[in-house]
Amino acid sequence: MADENGEPTDDLVPIVLDYAHKYNLKVTFHIEPYKDRDDRSMYHNVKYIIDKYGSHPAFYRHKTSTGRLLPMFYVYDSYVTIPEIWANLLTVSGSQSIRNTPYDALFIALLVEERHKHDIHRSGFDGMYTYFATNGFSYGSSHHNWASLKAFCDSNNLMFIPSVGPGYIDTSIRPWNNHNTRNRVNGKYYETAFSAALLVRPEIISITSFNEWHEGTQIEKAVPKRTGQVVYLDYKPHKPNVYLELTQKWSEKYRKEQEQWLM
Repeated sequence: MADENGEPTDDLVPIVLDYAHKYNLKVTFHIEPYKDRDDRSMYHNVKYIIDKYGSHPAFYRHKTSTGRLLPMFYVYDSYVTIPEIWANLLTVSGSQSIRNTPYDALFIALLVEERHKHDIHRSGFDGMYTYFATNGFSYGSSHHNWASLKAFCDSNNLMFIPSVGPGYIDTSIRPWNNHNTRNRVNGKYYETAFSAALLVRPEIISITSFNEWHEGTQIEKAVPKRTGQVVYLDYKPHKPNVYLELTQKWSEKYRKEQEQWLM
């Protein structure tokens, strides 16, 4: 299915999965809002994804604390649907319950405002993520709120997944949004975000994003480039792959620290 900004992507998924498998990566699905997204359509779409792609070796499954291996779905803008609708799908007694079926999974809601944490819990979600790469843009994306959000999640058996990013600048597509620009500070912004995430000892850290050039959050290799009026960010004076190196550095640090947490 396509949202209003794009094309259907179903035919690309096998290619992505095959290439991910080649490099020993796993793929999970980020479910954007679409027309009439509700408990029924989500059930059918999750079923479709698992039936069609669930047997692929690159399809991600997360090992839960009880030892189950479950698919994982990030649900973007989950808060636009009321908790009662989500509860139909995500609680055991719900009318469209996906729990304890072959299509059960971990469902991760987007937390933007503080009050969303109670809605997420009532809805039956398994966790929350913060998504935005702009520290201070929302309650969820503000690093100083992560400790209290993690405490709330711990006390309610939810996963807390803070999202980190290397910087943010989207004025090429949203000229009015300059106040949300965040300078990369030669990689320090990215490292500060990782450092803040590690402090709360999360089970997962998400990175927003890999290739959002129009929002200035890319971490892939970059060289100086101009097309028409648009000048793309490059990483000079650093090497083109400096953000991939920083990602590797902090991934390794995260893994080592996780080993200490679990001892």
